Amino acid sequence: MNVLIDLPNKENVRRVTQPLMPPERPLPRPIQKLNRPYRDSRAPEMKQGLGVTLWRLAIFLPAVVLTGALIATFADWFGSGGLRALEVILISLIALTFFWIALSVSTVVAGITLRLFSRVQQDRTTIAEGDPLRVALLVPAYNEVPWDVFGNAAAMVEELHCMDHSHQFDLFILSDTRDEAIAEQERRALAEVRSGLPGGTTIYYRRREENTDRKVGNLADWVERWGGDYDAMLVLDADSLMTGDAIVELTNELSCDPSAGLIQSFPKLFGAHSLFGRIQQFSSVVYGSLLAEGLAKWSDREGNYWGHNAIIRTEVFASCAGLPKIESGWGRRSKSKLILSHDFVEAGLIRRAGWSVRFLPHISGSYEETPATLIDYVIRDRRWCQGNLQHLNILASSGFHAVSRFHMFQGAMAYLLSPAWFVLLLFWALLGNGQENSVITYFNPENPLVPNWPEMDTPNNFLILLFMYGMLLAPKFLGVCSLWLTGVHPRQLGGVGQMILSFITEVSLSIAYAPVMMVQQTIAVVRTLLGVQESWQPQQRAGGRYTLGTLVKFHWLETCLGLLMTAGMIYGVVTLWLIPIGGSLLMAIPLSALSGVNLRDRVWGRMQMSTPEENDEPDVMRMARMKRLWLRSILEPSPVSKIAAE
Repeated sequence: MNVLIDLPNKENVRRVTQPLMPPERPLPRPIQKLNRPYRDSRAPEMKQGLGVTLWRLAIFLPAVVLTGALIATFADWFGSGGLRALEVILISLIALTFFWIALSVSTVVAGITLRLFSRVQQDRTTIAEGDPLRVALLVPAYNEVPWDVFGNAAAMVEELHCMDHSHQFDLFILSDTRDEAIAEQERRALAEVRSGLPGGTTIYYRRREENTDRKVGNLADWVERWGGDYDAMLVLDADSLMTGDAIVELTNELSCDPSAGLIQSFPKLFGAHSLFGRIQQFSSVVYGSLLAEGLAKWSDREGNYWGHNAIIRTEVFASCAGLPKIESGWGRRSKSKLILSHDFVEAGLIRRAGWSVRFLPHISGSYEETPATLIDYVIRDRRWCQGNLQHLNILASSGFHAVSRFHMFQGAMAYLLSPAWFVLLLFWALLGNGQENSVITYFNPENPLVPNWPEMDTPNNFLILLFMYGMLLAPKFLGVCSLWLTGVHPRQLGGVGQMILSFITEVSLSIAYAPVMMVQQTIAVVRTLLGVQESWQPQQRAGGRYTLGTLVKFHWLETCLGLLMTAGMIYGVVTLWLIPIGGSLLMAIPLSALSGVNLRDRVWGRMQMSTPEENDEPDVMRMARMKRLWLRSILEPSPVSKIAAE
């Protein structure tokens, strides 16, 4: 398809015809069957070394042993008169929640060990460039802000143009936009960006008439129509940004590893201005690297895929990862539904076919944005919850590697843990300050179904609270104490004093927001179980201020729970050790309002929880920011135009 696009030169403006898309080169994409195993005959044989098994044991075994010890302790504590069914359920919930905390701690410890080892070995050398690959950079977009999408795209393409490499890169904006006004802005943005591109660089644009199957269908349409012309595709999100070095290094890794079907980078968060965004961004940079290092080690060639900032062998994706619909419901009400969190399943299908799925956190320069406010995060989280819980229906499918199944199970547990924590919190609150002063009253002590609760005195409450928060915060403390291993210097975070202040601020706010997120994720799980369909709306990446009515709508349940806990504490039936949790729930509405405060607009906030990219902006970020502003000045209607239109 061709279109006339204005392209200015130095003397005048000339009209030339440029194709929106290249000629089609179809690629078959068979739909996979989940009830039978599949192996790609072209996939090379891979043998798992003893080292991988030993590392997995070293990471998982401590978590299992610690969880077992905790079970034994609680069984002894509860079981003076024999364990009853309710006590067994309670101990099981404690074990379930604790295992994942212990696993994160052991994963971070493994990351620290690996970083220490790599420093002894003088760090890894940059991989050599393999055979040249033709790579498509794919940017799916759905009613996104056009100047942001095209600004990032132009920055990446221009940086790649300035680099010395043998690969060929073309960038595709794959629009599923439904809003005609935004679609028109996308077309204008394409013309403006193309007019300024250096010779030899290309940005293509395709808008689907119908957004069938959402992002899955968007990518499938490109693979089936144009995928045959490209060795690999680097899938990005509308808010993704990658340096040229990161793109080339990912491509080199794929080129030099004939067994790799997919290689995932570690996207760090950037561009956050709001308080809530800065909390996530600071966590990603300061604590996330070591966790990612440990995760990459135990997942090895059975890694995961997060749907963006990853390079995939196109023919492998087409032949091995065609997503089927899955059945939902019973009998006549059974329906075929789209797999929502498609990325985890696609990674599992690629590994099932015999190709490796790798995670390379050492590649720097991979970025994405984050929701700006608590409400924006909750809205996105509800969609993710629905998709991740859907994976429980896929776990028993044929041929998946055990580690791929664990990734899907872990994704589901990330949401199911919140209801588990919520139930445990209710038990703790109901037990109050001991048998004599508890919300639970025993009218018939001889009833064998009545649990024999342990005495919840002050030392016990203190130890439980200390142990719970200690394990939850251990990865953060380990991360900040081992910061020097990640290559981040305190001066990049504003200096030692500012780094310590940012750390204290982030930890304090994370503790404050955690109970609110627990309730919201519990709501998300309940909505999913009730069959409430979450609408697919574009993410409000810039955030915004929400009215009091919206805040109350989102947080009335947390506020009521906080009021009940506070009343219980006043009357002495709820332990005072729950003040931090009860206080957070009671303050959910003001905390949510606070989450959207723009720190850059305030002198005191500009350095709070800042990151190396904030204090020393990479070239690609600077270029993207400038191109965004340039495109916005062209595409956004002026105030006068808006008034005239009204």
